[in-house]
Amino acid sequence: MSALNSDPLIFVLDHEAAFGNGLQHALALDLAPLELRAFEDGEHKLRPQVSVRGRDVYLVHRLAGSPGLSTNDGLLRLLFFIATVRDLGAARITAVVPYLPYARKDRRTKPRDPVNLRYLAQLFEAMGLDRLVTVDAHNQAAVENAFRCELIHLEARHTLATAALALADDLPLVVLSPDTGGVKRAERLREGLQEFSGRDAGLAFLEKHRSEGMVRGDAVVGDLRDRFVLIVDDLIASGTTMRRAVDACQRAGAARVVACATHALFAEGSRQLIEHPGLHRLLVMNTVAVPESWPNVDVLPVEPQLARTVLALAGRTVDEPDPPLNG
Repeated sequence: MSALNSDPLIFVLDHEAAFGNGLQHALALDLAPLELRAFEDGEHKLRPQVSVRGRDVYLVHRLAGSPGLSTNDGLLRLLFFIATVRDLGAARITAVVPYLPYARKDRRTKPRDPVNLRYLAQLFEAMGLDRLVTVDAHNQAAVENAFRCELIHLEARHTLATAALALADDLPLVVLSPDTGGVKRAERLREGLQEFSGRDAGLAFLEKHRSEGMVRGDAVVGDLRDRFVLIVDDLIASGTTMRRAVDACQRAGAARVVACATHALFAEGSRQLIEHPGLHRLLVMNTVAVPESWPNVDVLPVEPQLARTVLALAGRTVDEPDPPLNG
C-alpha cells in the first residue's frame, strides 16, 4: 500500500445538504466534490471529481431509508463508491456510517434465519473497505465479530447525557433500560450522567420479552418514585418499546420521564410515543434524517463527534477530543 498523503479526502454521500454543511463546519475542511447521476431506470453513477490516488479517503453516509432513497439504495451507492475509490488507487478507505443497517439481525433466532449483519460485513470488505466508523450499534460485540476490518465504535452518551441533565433540575436521577438486553447500555449512560453531573444516579430496567412480534411484560425492577427517569435505547422504530416503558414509569410514580435514543427511525406508529402525555421530552441524534419537526423532540447533532473522530484518525489536531474511540 502506498504512503498516505497528509490531507484526508472526505466525501459526503448523504443527500441532505444540511447534514453535509454541518459536517463541513465541524471539520473546518472543504469536502471533496463528487458527481452523482441518477438514471431513469433507477441505476446511478457516483464519481469523485478529484484524484484519490494515494489518499486517505473518508466516505460519510447515513444509511437509514428516507423519502426518495431506500436503505438498500443508499447502501448500494456506498458499496459502489468504496469499490470505485479502491479501483482509483486510494491508499486507505474509511466508511463513516453513523447508523448501521441490518445490525439487529446478528444471529439466528429461528431455523433457516439469515444472519444479515455478517452478510453486510462481507459486502463492505469485498469492496475493499479498510475501516468502519459507526455510532451506538445495536450490539457492539456482534458488530465486532462480524467485521474483520478495523471497527471504530462511537457512543452518543456524552451528548445525550448532557442534554438530559439540562431537563432534570434537582430531581434524583434514574436511568431505565426498556428491556434486560439494554441494561449494559443504560449502565454506560448512568456512568456518564454521574461523571458529567457529579450526582448519584440509579439504574432500573423493564422486564420484557418478544415472541412472534408481540411484546409482553411490564414489571419495573428499580425504584422510580418521585425521580427523574431517563429511558435509553439504541433506536426508535415504531416506538412500542419506549411507549410501554413510559407507561410503566407513570405507574411506578416517576416525577418526570425523558426518553433518549441514538437513532430515530420513526416508523409508522412512532407518533403515539412522540405525543405520549407522560413523556416530558424525547432526545435523539441526527444519525438518520428526521423528516419532521416535533415540539417535544430534540434532535442533537452528531456531526461534531464524527468530525473529531475523522480528524483524530487522520492525525489532525483535535481541540476537544471525545473519550477513547472504543472506550
